Amino acid sequence: MESRHTVSVPSRGRRTKGLEDAERREEAHTMGTILYAIERPFMRKTFEAIDRHVDSESAYIPVRADARGCSDRIEEIDVDDPGAVDENVRAIDPDVVVYNHRFGIDRFTFYEEYPLVHVRHGASIGRGEVSVTATTILEHVSVALAPGERWATAYRDAVPPDVLVAVVGIPEADVLVDSPPPRERRVLYAPTNYMVGRGAYANTARSVVECFADSEYELLFRPHPTDRREGPGLPVTRACRDRIAALPNVVFDTTTTPAESMRRSDVLISDYSGSIAEWLHTGRPLIQLTDIDAPDREVPRIGTTTEAIDLELVDDRYCNGEPAAVARRRAAWLADLGIPMDGRAGERAAEEVMRCAA
Repeated sequence: MESRHTVSVPSRGRRTKGLEDAERREEAHTMGTILYAIERPFMRKTFEAIDRHVDSESAYIPVRADARGCSDRIEEIDVDDPGAVDENVRAIDPDVVVYNHRFGIDRFTFYEEYPLVHVRHGASIGRGEVSVTATTILEHVSVALAPGERWATAYRDAVPPDVLVAVVGIPEADVLVDSPPPRERRVLYAPTNYMVGRGAYANTARSVVECFADSEYELLFRPHPTDRREGPGLPVTRACRDRIAALPNVVFDTTTTPAESMRRSDVLISDYSGSIAEWLHTGRPLIQLTDIDAPDREVPRIGTTTEAIDLELVDDRYCNGEPAAVARRRAAWLADLGIPMDGRAGERAAEEVMRCAA
């Protein structure tokens, strides 16, 4: 198929649609009927967790230049211009496109010709992501995969009657289910991005580093990818990284996705980041910093909440776990969120994707 944009398809890639030669049609290797569109490198985590359960051909295209080469688990289709999404999708001609973002969707029209499956990358709680997703992308999709019943309820109120809404869970959190706590005095600090979420990062990052400096705890300092590259959070990141270089017990966490860091940590310090929904799969203590700069929002009180971190609080949660009142609050939130936490979210999502591709 001709395109003014170069699309280099791997050997198991492009379908031979449009070829008139029957022999070539029989001999050609059929492309992944499933095409993932990846916006940012860290978003690969959702697709990889789904794709391990897909028994059909699949590949991904980067939607932005910085998503090139982001996955070594899903085959990448080399596109000349990642921003030419419509042209790239049509040149590849998949049976279904899977997307886990929403920004700029109105720039595209490929979903008028190809089924579009939407799945959240993570599941932020308290940042307005449920309503924003419902009002931006769901009118364009064939299937909306919801992390839990809380999301599904909002989706069903927003989608056209012919759109399927399915509760699948959070695929990237499957690896956290039933993972044993390391009990190595390791704490993970993973707040939401400051530019979009106006979370606690700018107000607490420096104090968190100083709290753990030269303590008996190891701190994994994990700013959101946005705060590592742009916006008002970037100067904070640079200052903290310089300070961390002098601290033997504080690590600037550079892993692309957070699952391994979560598996290795005993306590999470966050605010209303999507990392919280993943962390809830571990059953381990959660400390939420409430010093946010968004006047129209509040940090949902799921774990232990505090304006500022201190080692006495961390030590109590590490040694004694969460108090009964916090445990009851967490249980109530889990019931309200309705996220299946059985380690099979990726499997359920893959089933829906393959059904849409059939």
